[in-house]
Amino acid sequence: MKMQNNKYGNFWADANEPLMILAPMEDVTDTAFRELVMRISQPGKLHVVFTEFTSTDGLCHPVGRPKVEQRLKVSESERELLRSLDIKIVAQIWGNNPEKYHQAVKYITEEYQFDGIDINMGCPVRNVVAQGSCSALIDNESLADEIIAATRKATHLPVSLKTRLGVKKIDTERWMEFLLRQPLDAITLHGRIQKQMSEGQANWDEITKAAHMRNQMANHIKIIGNGDVMSHHEGIEKCKHFNTDGAMLGRGIFSNPWLFNPTRSEVPVQEKLNTLLLHLKLFEENWGTTKHFAILRRFFKIYISGFRGAAELRAEMMQVNSFDDALKTVNNFMATNDLHHALLDELKTA
Repeated sequence: MKMQNNKYGNFWADANEPLMILAPMEDVTDTAFRELVMRISQPGKLHVVFTEFTSTDGLCHPVGRPKVEQRLKVSESERELLRSLDIKIVAQIWGNNPEKYHQAVKYITEEYQFDGIDINMGCPVRNVVAQGSCSALIDNESLADEIIAATRKATHLPVSLKTRLGVKKIDTERWMEFLLRQPLDAITLHGRIQKQMSEGQANWDEITKAAHMRNQMANHIKIIGNGDVMSHHEGIEKCKHFNTDGAMLGRGIFSNPWLFNPTRSEVPVQEKLNTLLLHLKLFEENWGTTKHFAILRRFFKIYISGFRGAAELRAEMMQVNSFDDALKTVNNFMATNDLHHALLDELKTA
């Protein structure tokens, strides 16, 4: 897929084939994990990545900003991969105050090098919704309108929005009719309502309804489907069948980090473990002690599964609290099982 590299281009408008997108996920899609996924993806199969969702209130707070800004970090090595693979990166933001949206988006646009801004109107977490943010905005068109306008006014970058089918009930037609009249470049629609959280099946029939409405009302807006896409092939097939311009893949990455490399149906044990070590290395290089090592535990199962001794190794890894301990634990397992560990040697001398 060919997309413009112009700083002022609109990659949503320039895309001419289905976009395959890594979803924004809390404490998951930081710069280390995004880089890892890009390194093991097949060139041309991953088109867009997102930051973790970032609070507009936090970005506007003089004391809280430095910590919140961690979510917007793009390392130099990730930046180089983005350029070389022509992958776009979007900053996702959330909140409920239009003025703070304007200030935060203006700051992001001036201080960072993102390819787009995405407004989160889809996070279903109850304490966030209780604040009147994210999914709560589905039932508050007037405030949603102000937020979109404030964002659009603050940046030359393309503006997209991620949302759901409704709050307590499916409300696709009313909500999409409102959104399709807004100055947006793309809408990612998750096929569940807020009340479902991640339960039940994603309703792609409602997503295709939104795509048909787009065809009639605002043909320039891209519609991205999201929910229960477990492989690159499935993403492409869903785009064709449900008439979307792309698919966003999220939780599937926990079953298969090679999700954007459809040539890799079977991954050798030593490659899984070396990939784990690469992830650990990237995490340490980027965060040192500024983030808790425990964050990494949620990733261990995606690398340590499907081979003899995996359960025991995983149990050991859940007890480690540092990069050095993790390196030693994996090193011992690989040595005991006579597995190739060239990357381990590289890591020990890095």
